[in-house]
Amino acid sequence: MGDDVAGRDPGSGVPLRSWRDDLRLLRERNLGLLVASRLVSDFGTGVAPIALAFGVLGLPGGDAQGLGFVLFCAAVPRLLFLLFAGVLADRVRSRAHLMAVAEVAAGAAQLVAAGLFLTGRATVPALAALAVVNGTAVAVIFPTMSGLMPQIASGEALQSANAFVRLSSNIAGILGVAAGGLLVATVGAGWALLIDGVSFFVSAVLLLLMRSARARTDADDGPPASVLGDLLHGWHEFTARRWVWVMVALFSLSNFGFTAAIDVLGPVRSLESWGGARGWAVVLTAFSIGTVVGVIGAMRLRPNRPLLVALVAQTLVALPLLAMAPPLPLLVVAALAFVSGVCVDIFEVLWQTTLQQYIPPESLSRVSSYDWLGSMALTPLALATAGALVATVGLEGALWISGLLGSAASLGLLDPQIRSLRRGRYEDAPSVLPSTA
Repeated sequence: MGDDVAGRDPGSGVPLRSWRDDLRLLRERNLGLLVASRLVSDFGTGVAPIALAFGVLGLPGGDAQGLGFVLFCAAVPRLLFLLFAGVLADRVRSRAHLMAVAEVAAGAAQLVAAGLFLTGRATVPALAALAVVNGTAVAVIFPTMSGLMPQIASGEALQSANAFVRLSSNIAGILGVAAGGLLVATVGAGWALLIDGVSFFVSAVLLLLMRSARARTDADDGPPASVLGDLLHGWHEFTARRWVWVMVALFSLSNFGFTAAIDVLGPVRSLESWGGARGWAVVLTAFSIGTVVGVIGAMRLRPNRPLLVALVAQTLVALPLLAMAPPLPLLVVAALAFVSGVCVDIFEVLWQTTLQQYIPPESLSRVSSYDWLGSMALTPLALATAGALVATVGLEGALWISGLLGSAASLGLLDPQIRSLRRGRYEDAPSVLPSTA
Protein backbone atom coordinates (compact mmCIF):
# COMPACT_ATOMS: atom_id res chain seq x y z
CA MET A 1 0.00 0.00 0.00
CA GLY A 2 2.98 2.30 0.25
CA ASP A 3 3.32 5.19 2.68
CA ASP A 4 -0.44 5.72 2.87
CA VAL A 5 -1.14 2.49 4.72
CA ALA A 6 -2.66 3.36 8.06
CA GLY A 7 -1.65 0.09 9.74
CA ARG A 8 -3.12 -3.37 10.03
CA ASP A 9 -6.43 -4.64 11.30
CA PRO A 10 -5.47 -6.41 14.53
CA GLY A 11 -8.17 -9.03 13.98
CA SER A 12 -7.24 -10.00 10.43
CA GLY A 13 -3.70 -8.88 9.75
CA VAL A 14 -5.00 -7.20 6.58
CA PRO A 15 -3.43 -3.82 5.75
CA LEU A 16 -5.85 -0.99 6.54
CA ARG A 17 -6.49 1.47 3.75
CA SER A 18 -6.29 5.15 4.59
CA TRP A 19 -9.00 7.61 3.55
CA ARG A 20 -6.49 8.97 1.04
CA ASP A 21 -6.18 5.51 -0.54
CA ASP A 22 -9.95 5.23 -0.80
CA LEU A 23 -10.57 8.73 -2.16
CA ARG A 24 -7.91 8.22 -4.79
CA LEU A 25 -10.10 5.45 -6.24
CA LEU A 26 -12.65 8.04 -7.34
CA ARG A 27 -10.11 9.48 -9.76
CA GLU A 28 -10.41 6.29 -11.77
CA ARG A 29 -12.67 7.08 -14.73
CA ASN A 30 -14.83 3.97 -14.60
CA LEU A 31 -15.47 4.01 -10.87
CA GLY A 32 -16.16 7.75 -10.90
CA LEU A 33 -18.70 7.38 -13.70
CA LEU A 34 -20.37 4.38 -12.05
CA VAL A 35 -20.64 6.23 -8.74
CA ALA A 36 -22.14 9.24 -10.54
CA SER A 37 -24.62 7.07 -12.43
CA ARG A 38 -25.81 5.44 -9.20
CA LEU A 39 -26.10 8.84 -7.55
CA VAL A 40 -28.42 10.10 -10.30
CA SER A 41 -30.42 6.92 -10.90
CA ASP A 42 -30.92 6.09 -7.25
CA PHE A 43 -32.05 9.63 -6.48
CA GLY A 44 -34.96 9.00 -8.82
CA THR A 45 -35.42 5.51 -7.41
CA GLY A 46 -35.64 7.05 -3.94
CA VAL A 47 -38.44 9.32 -5.13
CA ALA A 48 -40.40 6.53 -6.82
CA PRO A 49 -41.64 4.33 -3.91
CA ILE A 50 -43.37 7.19 -2.09
CA ALA A 51 -44.73 8.58 -5.35
CA LEU A 52 -46.08 5.23 -6.50
CA ALA A 53 -47.40 4.17 -3.10
CA PHE A 54 -49.36 7.33 -2.37
CA GLY A 55 -50.25 7.82 -6.05
CA VAL A 56 -51.96 4.42 -6.14
CA LEU A 57 -53.53 4.87 -2.70
CA GLY A 58 -54.89 8.23 -3.90
CA LEU A 59 -56.68 6.78 -6.95
CA PRO A 60 -60.45 6.27 -6.73
CA GLY A 61 -60.85 3.03 -4.84
CA GLY A 62 -57.09 2.81 -4.23
CA ASP A 63 -56.10 0.54 -1.34
CA ALA A 64 -53.34 -1.76 -0.07
CA GLN A 65 -54.42 -4.56 -2.41
CA GLY A 66 -54.18 -2.32 -5.48
CA LEU A 67 -50.75 -1.11 -4.44
CA GLY A 68 -49.64 -4.66 -3.74
CA PHE A 69 -50.80 -5.74 -7.21
CA VAL A 70 -48.79 -3.01 -8.98
CA LEU A 71 -45.67 -3.87 -6.99
CA PHE A 72 -46.29 -7.57 -7.61
CA CYS A 73 -46.26 -6.91 -11.36
CA ALA A 74 -42.84 -5.27 -11.01
CA ALA A 75 -41.47 -8.04 -8.80
CA VAL A 76 -42.43 -11.02 -10.98
CA PRO A 77 -40.41 -10.08 -14.09
CA ARG A 78 -37.61 -8.88 -11.83
CA LEU A 79 -37.35 -12.51 -10.75
CA LEU A 80 -38.18 -14.27 -14.02
CA PHE A 81 -35.51 -12.45 -16.02
CA LEU A 82 -32.76 -12.53 -13.41
CA LEU A 83 -31.19 -15.80 -14.56
CA PHE A 84 -31.24 -14.78 -18.21
CA ALA A 85 -29.75 -11.43 -17.21
CA GLY A 86 -26.92 -13.21 -15.42
CA VAL A 87 -26.12 -15.27 -18.52
CA LEU A 88 -26.28 -12.19 -20.73
CA ALA A 89 -24.06 -10.15 -18.41
CA ASP A 90 -21.41 -12.89 -18.38
CA ARG A 91 -21.42 -12.91 -22.21
CA VAL A 92 -21.54 -9.26 -23.27
CA ARG A 93 -18.47 -7.24 -24.19
CA SER A 94 -19.45 -4.31 -21.93
CA ARG A 95 -21.48 -4.83 -18.78
CA ALA A 96 -21.69 -1.04 -18.36
CA HIS A 97 -23.39 -0.63 -21.74
CA LEU A 98 -25.84 -3.43 -20.94
CA MET A 99 -26.77 -1.56 -17.76
CA ALA A 100 -27.32 1.60 -19.84
CA VAL A 101 -29.84 -0.19 -22.07
CA ALA A 102 -31.73 -1.37 -18.99
CA GLU A 103 -31.75 2.14 -17.53
CA VAL A 104 -33.30 3.55 -20.71
CA ALA A 105 -36.07 0.94 -20.64
CA ALA A 106 -36.84 1.63 -16.97
CA GLY A 107 -36.82 5.39 -17.59
CA ALA A 108 -39.27 5.11 -20.47
CA ALA A 109 -41.71 3.15 -18.30
CA GLN A 110 -41.54 5.73 -15.52
CA LEU A 111 -42.09 8.63 -17.91
CA VAL A 112 -45.25 7.00 -19.26
CA ALA A 113 -46.48 6.38 -15.70
CA ALA A 114 -45.82 10.03 -14.89
CA GLY A 115 -47.84 11.08 -17.92
CA LEU A 116 -50.79 8.96 -16.80
CA PHE A 117 -50.87 10.57 -13.37
CA LEU A 118 -50.42 14.10 -14.75
CA THR A 119 -53.26 13.68 -17.23
CA GLY A 120 -55.59 11.99 -14.73
CA ARG A 121 -55.62 8.72 -16.67
CA ALA A 122 -53.73 6.52 -14.22
CA THR A 123 -55.35 3.20 -13.39
CA VAL A 124 -54.09 0.20 -11.49
CA PRO A 125 -54.01 -2.06 -14.62
CA ALA A 126 -52.04 0.53 -16.64
CA LEU A 127 -49.56 1.10 -13.84
CA ALA A 128 -49.20 -2.66 -13.41
CA ALA A 129 -48.34 -3.08 -17.11
CA LEU A 130 -45.64 -0.40 -16.86
CA ALA A 131 -44.35 -2.04 -13.69
CA VAL A 132 -43.67 -5.18 -15.75
CA VAL A 133 -41.34 -3.18 -18.02
CA ASN A 134 -39.62 -1.54 -15.08
CA GLY A 135 -39.16 -4.84 -13.27
CA THR A 136 -37.63 -6.47 -16.34
CA ALA A 137 -35.09 -3.66 -16.65
CA VAL A 138 -34.14 -3.84 -12.99
CA ALA A 139 -33.57 -7.60 -13.37
CA VAL A 140 -30.75 -6.81 -15.79
CA ILE A 141 -29.10 -4.14 -13.62
CA PHE A 142 -28.52 -6.14 -10.42
CA PRO A 143 -26.41 -9.11 -11.61
CA THR A 144 -24.69 -7.00 -14.27
CA MET A 145 -23.36 -4.51 -11.75
CA SER A 146 -22.19 -7.32 -9.45
CA GLY A 147 -20.09 -8.70 -12.29
CA LEU A 148 -18.86 -5.24 -13.29
CA MET A 149 -17.30 -4.35 -9.94
CA PRO A 150 -14.25 -6.68 -10.10
CA GLN A 151 -13.50 -5.22 -13.56
CA ILE A 152 -13.25 -1.78 -11.94
CA ALA A 153 -11.31 -2.60 -8.76
CA SER A 154 -9.42 -5.56 -7.31
CA GLY A 155 -7.62 -6.66 -4.17
CA GLU A 156 -8.21 -4.57 -1.05
CA ALA A 157 -9.57 -1.77 -3.24
CA LEU A 158 -12.59 -3.91 -4.17
CA GLN A 159 -14.36 -3.53 -0.82
CA SER A 160 -13.78 0.23 -0.88
CA ALA A 161 -15.11 0.45 -4.44
CA ASN A 162 -18.23 -1.50 -3.42
CA ALA A 163 -18.64 0.87 -0.49
CA PHE A 164 -18.36 3.97 -2.70
CA VAL A 165 -21.06 2.67 -5.03
CA ARG A 166 -23.29 1.90 -2.05
CA LEU A 167 -22.49 5.29 -0.53
CA SER A 168 -23.56 7.14 -3.67
CA SER A 169 -26.77 5.09 -3.79
CA ASN A 170 -27.50 5.79 -0.15
CA ILE A 171 -26.88 9.53 -0.36
CA ALA A 172 -29.13 9.59 -3.40
CA GLY A 173 -31.71 7.63 -1.41
CA ILE A 174 -31.73 10.21 1.37
CA LEU A 175 -32.23 13.05 -1.07
CA GLY A 176 -34.71 11.08 -3.17
CA VAL A 177 -36.92 9.98 -0.29
CA ALA A 178 -36.98 13.48 1.16
CA ALA A 179 -37.79 14.96 -2.26
CA GLY A 180 -40.40 12.26 -2.88
CA GLY A 181 -42.30 13.05 0.29
CA LEU A 182 -42.19 16.77 -0.45
CA LEU A 183 -43.18 16.38 -4.11
CA VAL A 184 -46.09 14.03 -3.38
CA ALA A 185 -47.36 16.34 -0.65
CA THR A 186 -47.12 19.47 -2.83
CA VAL A 187 -47.35 18.78 -6.58
CA GLY A 188 -48.38 15.12 -6.68
CA ALA A 189 -47.11 11.70 -7.71
CA GLY A 190 -46.93 12.47 -11.44
CA TRP A 191 -44.17 15.07 -11.16
CA ALA A 192 -42.23 12.83 -8.77
CA LEU A 193 -42.31 9.94 -11.26
CA LEU A 194 -41.29 12.32 -14.05
CA ILE A 195 -38.09 13.11 -12.15
CA ASP A 196 -37.48 9.39 -11.64
CA GLY A 197 -37.84 8.73 -15.37
CA VAL A 198 -35.39 11.48 -16.34
CA SER A 199 -32.84 10.23 -13.81
CA PHE A 200 -32.67 6.84 -15.58
CA PHE A 201 -31.74 8.52 -18.87
CA VAL A 202 -29.01 10.65 -17.29
CA SER A 203 -27.60 7.54 -15.62
CA ALA A 204 -27.56 5.73 -18.98
CA VAL A 205 -25.43 8.50 -20.53
CA LEU A 206 -22.90 8.23 -17.71
CA LEU A 207 -22.69 4.46 -18.11
CA LEU A 208 -22.12 4.77 -21.85
CA LEU A 209 -19.07 6.94 -21.13
CA MET A 210 -17.38 4.12 -19.20
CA ARG A 211 -14.52 2.20 -20.79
CA SER A 212 -15.17 -1.30 -19.51
CA ALA A 213 -12.68 -4.00 -20.36
CA ARG A 214 -14.20 -7.22 -21.63
CA ALA A 215 -14.36 -9.82 -18.88
CA ARG A 216 -13.12 -13.35 -19.39
CA THR A 217 -16.00 -15.73 -20.11
CA ASP A 218 -16.40 -19.49 -20.36
CA ALA A 219 -16.58 -19.03 -24.14
CA ASP A 220 -12.91 -17.99 -24.11
CA ASP A 221 -12.03 -21.64 -23.42
CA GLY A 222 -13.95 -22.99 -26.42
CA PRO A 223 -17.21 -22.66 -28.41
CA PRO A 224 -19.95 -20.66 -26.62
CA ALA A 225 -22.18 -22.77 -24.41
CA SER A 226 -25.93 -22.80 -24.78
CA VAL A 227 -28.03 -20.62 -22.49
CA LEU A 228 -29.05 -23.77 -20.63
CA GLY A 229 -25.41 -24.79 -20.32
CA ASP A 230 -24.52 -21.39 -18.94
CA LEU A 231 -27.37 -21.58 -16.44
CA LEU A 232 -26.28 -25.04 -15.28
CA HIS A 233 -22.71 -23.84 -14.85
CA GLY A 234 -23.93 -20.91 -12.77
CA TRP A 235 -26.09 -23.24 -10.70
CA HIS A 236 -23.07 -25.48 -10.03
CA GLU A 237 -20.98 -22.51 -8.87
CA PHE A 238 -23.89 -21.35 -6.68
CA THR A 239 -24.65 -24.70 -5.00
CA ALA A 240 -20.99 -25.68 -4.58
CA ARG A 241 -20.68 -23.19 -1.72
CA ARG A 242 -22.97 -23.92 1.24
CA TRP A 243 -22.38 -20.51 2.78
CA VAL A 244 -23.88 -18.95 -0.36
CA TRP A 245 -27.06 -20.95 -0.75
CA VAL A 246 -27.86 -21.10 2.97
CA MET A 247 -27.65 -17.32 3.24
CA VAL A 248 -29.78 -16.88 0.12
CA ALA A 249 -32.44 -19.25 1.48
CA LEU A 250 -32.62 -17.34 4.76
CA PHE A 251 -32.82 -14.00 2.99
CA SER A 252 -35.79 -15.21 0.97
CA LEU A 253 -37.70 -15.26 4.27
CA SER A 254 -36.27 -11.98 5.52
CA ASN A 255 -37.07 -10.19 2.29
CA PHE A 256 -40.65 -11.49 2.39
CA GLY A 257 -41.08 -9.72 5.73
CA PHE A 258 -39.33 -6.54 4.66
CA THR A 259 -41.12 -6.28 1.32
CA ALA A 260 -44.57 -6.60 2.88
CA ALA A 261 -43.73 -4.11 5.64
CA ILE A 262 -41.84 -1.45 3.70
CA ASP A 263 -43.73 -1.46 0.40
CA VAL A 264 -47.31 -1.98 1.57
CA LEU A 265 -47.90 -2.16 5.33
CA GLY A 266 -45.66 0.77 6.27
CA PRO A 267 -47.43 3.34 4.08
CA VAL A 268 -50.78 2.10 5.41
CA ARG A 269 -49.52 2.39 9.00
CA SER A 270 -48.30 5.91 8.25
CA LEU A 271 -51.70 6.91 6.88
CA GLU A 272 -53.33 5.69 10.09
CA SER A 273 -50.82 6.86 12.68
CA TRP A 274 -48.16 9.29 11.39
CA GLY A 275 -49.81 11.68 8.95
CA GLY A 276 -49.33 9.90 5.63
CA ALA A 277 -46.56 10.58 3.11
CA ARG A 278 -44.58 13.03 5.25
CA GLY A 279 -44.44 10.68 8.23
CA TRP A 280 -43.39 7.75 6.06
CA ALA A 281 -40.72 9.93 4.43
CA VAL A 282 -39.26 10.57 7.91
CA VAL A 283 -38.88 6.82 8.49
CA LEU A 284 -37.37 6.15 5.07
CA THR A 285 -35.04 9.14 5.33
CA ALA A 286 -33.79 7.96 8.74
CA PHE A 287 -33.13 4.53 7.24
CA SER A 288 -31.24 6.11 4.33
CA ILE A 289 -29.08 8.22 6.65
CA GLY A 290 -28.27 5.02 8.53
CA THR A 291 -27.13 3.34 5.34
CA VAL A 292 -24.65 6.16 4.73
CA VAL A 293 -23.18 5.67 8.19
CA GLY A 294 -23.13 1.91 7.60
CA VAL A 295 -21.19 2.26 4.36
CA ILE A 296 -18.61 4.54 5.95
CA GLY A 297 -18.19 1.99 8.72
CA ALA A 298 -17.91 -0.84 6.20
CA MET A 299 -15.08 0.98 4.41
CA ARG A 300 -13.02 0.77 7.58
CA LEU A 301 -13.90 -2.83 8.42
CA ARG A 302 -11.57 -5.60 7.28
CA PRO A 303 -12.70 -8.45 9.58
CA ASN A 304 -11.01 -11.81 9.34
CA ARG A 305 -14.48 -13.43 9.37
CA PRO A 306 -16.60 -11.05 7.27
CA LEU A 307 -19.86 -12.99 7.31
CA LEU A 308 -19.76 -13.38 11.09
CA VAL A 309 -19.52 -9.60 11.47
CA ALA A 310 -22.15 -9.08 8.76
CA LEU A 311 -24.66 -11.36 10.47
CA VAL A 312 -24.11 -9.88 13.92
CA ALA A 313 -25.14 -6.58 12.35
CA GLN A 314 -28.08 -8.31 10.67
CA THR A 315 -29.64 -9.23 14.03
CA LEU A 316 -30.74 -5.58 14.47
CA VAL A 317 -32.15 -4.98 11.00
CA ALA A 318 -35.79 -5.94 11.65
CA LEU A 319 -36.26 -3.72 14.73
CA PRO A 320 -38.23 -0.95 12.94
CA LEU A 321 -40.65 -3.50 11.49
CA LEU A 322 -41.44 -4.79 14.96
CA ALA A 323 -41.74 -1.21 16.27
CA MET A 324 -44.38 -0.35 13.66
CA ALA A 325 -46.74 -3.06 14.90
CA PRO A 326 -48.06 -1.53 18.19
CA PRO A 327 -47.19 1.20 16.82
CA LEU A 328 -44.44 3.02 18.71
CA PRO A 329 -44.11 6.81 18.23
CA LEU A 330 -42.83 8.00 14.86
CA LEU A 331 -39.50 9.26 16.24
CA VAL A 332 -38.79 5.90 17.92
CA VAL A 333 -39.51 4.03 14.68
CA ALA A 334 -37.32 6.49 12.77
CA ALA A 335 -34.44 5.98 15.26
CA LEU A 336 -34.69 2.20 14.86
CA ALA A 337 -34.86 2.64 11.08
CA PHE A 338 -31.55 4.52 11.32
CA VAL A 339 -29.96 1.59 13.21
CA SER A 340 -31.41 -0.81 10.66
CA GLY A 341 -29.91 1.19 7.81
CA VAL A 342 -26.45 1.12 9.42
CA CYS A 343 -26.61 -2.66 9.79
CA VAL A 344 -28.06 -3.32 6.33
CA ASP A 345 -25.15 -1.68 4.58
CA ILE A 346 -22.47 -3.20 6.77
CA PHE A 347 -23.95 -6.54 5.75
CA GLU A 348 -24.32 -5.66 2.07
CA VAL A 349 -20.77 -4.38 1.56
CA LEU A 350 -19.23 -7.38 3.32
CA TRP A 351 -21.51 -9.84 1.52
CA GLN A 352 -20.97 -8.45 -1.98
CA THR A 353 -17.21 -8.21 -1.47
CA THR A 354 -17.06 -11.79 -0.20
CA LEU A 355 -18.98 -13.05 -3.25
CA GLN A 356 -16.73 -11.11 -5.61
CA GLN A 357 -13.62 -12.47 -3.92
CA TYR A 358 -14.72 -16.12 -3.96
CA ILE A 359 -16.63 -16.54 -7.22
CA PRO A 360 -14.65 -16.83 -10.50
CA PRO A 361 -15.11 -13.56 -12.47
CA GLU A 362 -16.41 -15.33 -15.58
CA SER A 363 -19.27 -16.83 -13.52
CA LEU A 364 -19.93 -13.95 -11.15
CA SER A 365 -22.99 -12.41 -12.83
CA ARG A 366 -24.67 -15.81 -13.07
CA VAL A 367 -24.03 -16.63 -9.42
CA SER A 368 -25.21 -13.14 -8.52
CA SER A 369 -28.40 -13.74 -10.50
CA TYR A 370 -29.08 -16.91 -8.48
CA ASP A 371 -28.33 -14.90 -5.34
CA TRP A 372 -30.85 -12.21 -6.32
CA LEU A 373 -33.42 -14.75 -7.53
CA GLY A 374 -33.31 -16.81 -4.36
CA SER A 375 -33.19 -13.83 -2.03
CA MET A 376 -36.15 -12.14 -3.72
CA ALA A 377 -38.11 -15.27 -4.66
CA LEU A 378 -40.89 -14.69 -2.13
CA THR A 379 -41.27 -10.94 -2.61
CA PRO A 380 -44.04 -11.20 -5.24
CA LEU A 381 -45.97 -13.37 -2.78
CA ALA A 382 -45.38 -10.78 -0.05
CA LEU A 383 -46.75 -8.01 -2.25
CA ALA A 384 -49.70 -10.08 -3.43
CA THR A 385 -50.72 -11.22 0.05
CA ALA A 386 -49.95 -8.17 2.20
CA GLY A 387 -53.42 -6.71 1.74
CA ALA A 388 -55.09 -10.06 2.42
CA LEU A 389 -52.91 -10.52 5.51
CA VAL A 390 -54.17 -7.19 6.87
CA ALA A 391 -57.76 -8.27 6.18
CA THR A 392 -57.15 -11.55 8.04
CA VAL A 393 -55.10 -10.63 11.11
CA GLY A 394 -55.25 -6.82 11.08
CA LEU A 395 -52.52 -4.32 10.39
CA GLU A 396 -50.77 -4.86 13.73
CA GLY A 397 -50.76 -8.64 13.33
CA ALA A 398 -49.46 -8.37 9.78
CA LEU A 399 -46.60 -6.15 10.95
CA TRP A 400 -45.66 -8.57 13.75
CA ILE A 401 -45.50 -11.41 11.24
CA SER A 402 -43.43 -9.31 8.84
CA GLY A 403 -41.02 -8.32 11.60
CA LEU A 404 -40.43 -11.90 12.72
CA LEU A 405 -39.83 -13.06 9.16
CA GLY A 406 -37.54 -10.08 8.62
CA SER A 407 -35.29 -11.44 11.38
CA ALA A 408 -34.77 -14.82 9.68
CA ALA A 409 -31.42 -14.01 8.03
CA SER A 410 -29.71 -13.76 11.42
CA LEU A 411 -30.21 -17.54 11.75
CA GLY A 412 -27.16 -17.84 9.50
CA LEU A 413 -25.11 -17.42 12.67
CA LEU A 414 -26.04 -21.03 13.50
CA ASP A 415 -24.07 -22.37 10.52
CA PRO A 416 -20.39 -22.97 11.42
CA GLN A 417 -19.22 -22.59 7.82
CA ILE A 418 -20.78 -19.14 7.56
CA ARG A 419 -19.37 -18.06 10.93
CA SER A 420 -15.89 -19.34 10.09
CA LEU A 421 -15.45 -18.16 6.50
CA ARG A 422 -12.27 -16.07 6.33
CA ARG A 423 -11.20 -13.29 4.01
CA GLY A 424 -9.54 -14.44 0.81
CA ARG A 425 -9.85 -14.98 -2.93
CA TYR A 426 -11.53 -17.79 -4.83
CA GLU A 427 -8.08 -19.09 -5.84
CA ASP A 428 -7.31 -19.54 -2.14
CA ALA A 429 -10.59 -21.26 -1.24
CA PRO A 430 -9.07 -24.48 0.19
CA SER A 431 -6.96 -22.48 2.67
CA VAL A 432 -9.61 -20.01 3.79
CA LEU A 433 -12.71 -22.18 4.00
CA PRO A 434 -13.45 -23.97 7.26
CA SER A 435 -13.29 -27.74 7.30
CA THR A 436 -16.98 -28.10 8.20
CA ALA A 437 -18.85 -29.85 5.38
